[in-house]
Amino acid sequence: MMRARSWFGRLLETHFVLPLFALLPLAAIWISTFHFIDAERSTAENTARDAVHELVETYEAQVARNLNAIDQTLKVIKYAVQVDGPAGALPALRRQGLLPPGLVFAVAIADRDGRIVASNPDRPLHEVAHEPWFTVHRDGGAQPFVSRTGGTPEEPHLRFTRRIEAAGGGFGGIAIVDVDPAYFTSAYERSRQGEQGLLALVGSDGVTRAQRVGERLSWGRTINVDAIEADARGADVTMPDGVARWLSVRRLHGFPLAAVVGLSGAEQMAEFEQRRANYLTAALAGSLLLVVLAGLVSAWSWQLAKARRRERQAHETYAAASEASLDAIFVLRCVYGADGAVSDFTVEETNRPGEALTGYARNVMSGRCLSELMPSYLGNGIFDELARVAVHGGVAEGEWQAVTPPATGRWLQRQVVQVENGVVATVRDITERKLTEDRIRHLAHHDELTGLPNRTLIRDRLEEAMRKAREEGGCLALAFVDLDGFKLVNDGLGHNAGDALLQAIAARMSGCLRGGDTLGRLGGDEFVILLPDVSDSAQALNPLLETIRDAVGAPVLVDGQAVQVGCSMGVVMYPRDGADPKTLMMNADAAMYRAKDLGKNNFQFYTREMNASLEEKLVLMEGLRQALDATLAAEAAGQGSPDGNGFHLLYQPKIDLRSGRLFGVEALIRWHHPEHGIVSPARFIGLAEESGLIVAMGEWVLRTACRQAQAWLQDGMESFTVSVNVSARQFEEKHLVGRVAAALQASGLPPGALELEVTESLLMRDLNGALGRMEELKAMGVSLSIDDFGTGYSSLSALKSFPISTLKIDKSFVRDLADSPDDQAIALAVISLGHRLDLRVIAEGVETEEQRDFLRAHECDEMQGYLFSPPVPAQRIAALLHDQPGGLPRPSPPPAKLVA
Repeated sequence: MMRARSWFGRLLETHFVLPLFALLPLAAIWISTFHFIDAERSTAENTARDAVHELVETYEAQVARNLNAIDQTLKVIKYAVQVDGPAGALPALRRQGLLPPGLVFAVAIADRDGRIVASNPDRPLHEVAHEPWFTVHRDGGAQPFVSRTGGTPEEPHLRFTRRIEAAGGGFGGIAIVDVDPAYFTSAYERSRQGEQGLLALVGSDGVTRAQRVGERLSWGRTINVDAIEADARGADVTMPDGVARWLSVRRLHGFPLAAVVGLSGAEQMAEFEQRRANYLTAALAGSLLLVVLAGLVSAWSWQLAKARRRERQAHETYAAASEASLDAIFVLRCVYGADGAVSDFTVEETNRPGEALTGYARNVMSGRCLSELMPSYLGNGIFDELARVAVHGGVAEGEWQAVTPPATGRWLQRQVVQVENGVVATVRDITERKLTEDRIRHLAHHDELTGLPNRTLIRDRLEEAMRKAREEGGCLALAFVDLDGFKLVNDGLGHNAGDALLQAIAARMSGCLRGGDTLGRLGGDEFVILLPDVSDSAQALNPLLETIRDAVGAPVLVDGQAVQVGCSMGVVMYPRDGADPKTLMMNADAAMYRAKDLGKNNFQFYTREMNASLEEKLVLMEGLRQALDATLAAEAAGQGSPDGNGFHLLYQPKIDLRSGRLFGVEALIRWHHPEHGIVSPARFIGLAEESGLIVAMGEWVLRTACRQAQAWLQDGMESFTVSVNVSARQFEEKHLVGRVAAALQASGLPPGALELEVTESLLMRDLNGALGRMEELKAMGVSLSIDDFGTGYSSLSALKSFPISTLKIDKSFVRDLADSPDDQAIALAVISLGHRLDLRVIAEGVETEEQRDFLRAHECDEMQGYLFSPPVPAQRIAALLHDQPGGLPRPSPPPAKLVA
């Protein structure tokens, strides 16, 4: 028994017990060590995963903002092109301060043919029609297009483009923004992403537009975006450089791009590997020394250090994120009142933009109450919103205009989210965006030249005024105003002078109106005046309309030259003249045209008969189109004048006053209408000019007259000429000379047998252009004469430079030639002037022998008129020639000076 007890006592001795008990702390040390190592590995992996997730969200947001800014620039350029045209778009945006900085963005505009027509900064213009991004938009691509990164290694660029629609809805060109690819990787932070981290902007084709690894920027590499998970699970080797990374991807809304972020596995786990070695060393030391207490203290110390490290890392992460943000960030903690409700907030943390926004330093704000720092927010609803989010959670957003310095007057946007025992408020300055929106809104509703309301805003105000008039039983007036003589100023002095005149006239009309009236510009030289709350008596408006007319008619000094225009006004009353805006505007337009028909520079109130006149005009216009189509079809088929609705030519003889013989004819167009019979040229020539049909009609007259003249020449009528009138629009066509040459060649008519008649007012519209065309025609051998001489405003210096052969005295001076001393004086002056300029003089509209005798006595060379013959068909001309003694007449020799 004693021996057993002794054995048991020995077993309880220290050198036995201690080694046995040492196994427990030894096992505890290693079990704890491996447990901590596994936990640290998991923590390190989660931290890396969270970091890459946070980075990709931050990068996605940054890239999205950049892309939205680029797309907004593309849209602004597109809108400016539609308003100002390709050449004027960038200057207009530059004046308005809407162009992005040229150091970062290069903008350009390509027209529909693939030519770069404008750029900022200025670059050499070149062709881009072969570029894929151009063909995509040309073939209908309406979405933004992002090219692959191009350019040189020293100056790479990433190109963003958008399609520009033309006025008719077709392709009008593209807007272009070039960006350095480094712009999209500037968010790379070596402190967070190390030397092997990755930022990449990848296209839907898998090709990188911009990629940064450490300090290395590259592009054009291929990344399989589909193989990368949206949320990284582990560090895998999926990149061409063979580095294992945690990767995460976000596809960008609205663009064929994806944002890719990667963190190197080795770099992210380096700290863990170091700590793992430390743990093993500590465990080994503890095992060798068997100092359980030292091991426990070490473990406790390590836990404490780990907690502090985590707290420090979290604080550093927040500080870095908040300081990198352009938005002001405030962390607010709740202060509760006696009733348990939120009564105030204390500022716990803010960032540098927060200091700039409030005007307080960070240390001054820290720990102080919101009611003390910004008391105005207690009464404007913002404090209530903060308290509501702090208690009930969710996200609250809003905009407001600051009333406290230093942000007074700035527009701010807030976003409030709940955190533990408080809220985080993010505040962004959106003043520039608000101003841009206001500018765009103003441009969309106002005329750019005059600043007056445009058609859209006028219609809105008209509808509002009509609604008010209906509710209150009142009346309103609407006036259409068209300037008389504006085209002459615009063509004669240039478009800049025309713009200055429009601005001056707009200012004058605005000065005649009341505060509640509206003056708008429809376009060109057309204005509209809305007069709400007026009497139902049209006569009551007469003084105001007279005032407006007098203001418009007063001379305006433009570029040092006084110019004067009139105005024709059509006025309608609501509800008398229409129950809806469309009807009112249509009737006002009809009244305005009636004012023009009555001699211009007057105003007319609408009557129902005006629409009937307008309808008659429209019917006549449609008949004119049909007649021209039928006539051209008959010409193409080799037939004469078409049956029914069509044109034909009559020819009025020209007589030599010395010999009395017929030497030529003037070709005159006539219209045979199936219902109205022969329509006077006075009724349809003006319509043809207005609609543009006069060009095709004049070409047909020229071709037909040339063919007929050639037929007469082939019948033996030598030295016989045919005169053809040329309209204003026809003369201004740049292809006039070529068309005259084509008519002569097709008919075989010698150029000397053709004479073109133009009016003096037509020549003075574009003196240099007219002189150039006349010189080309004279070089061909075609004669030129000035028709209706004396009714325009030719200067003698201009007249002597014209290569003409004949002056025609207008019939208005011939009508009373036998009895009117004034007309006699004018006729004598024209005859004398013509002979002194070596020109022949012909008088038109000669109907009496007294007129003929006066002209012959004063050596007028030629005449035409009913005294000899009215306009007759071509067959009758041949009979007149053969009936006169001696056969074909020849003109008498001109005066001696002319022969010389």
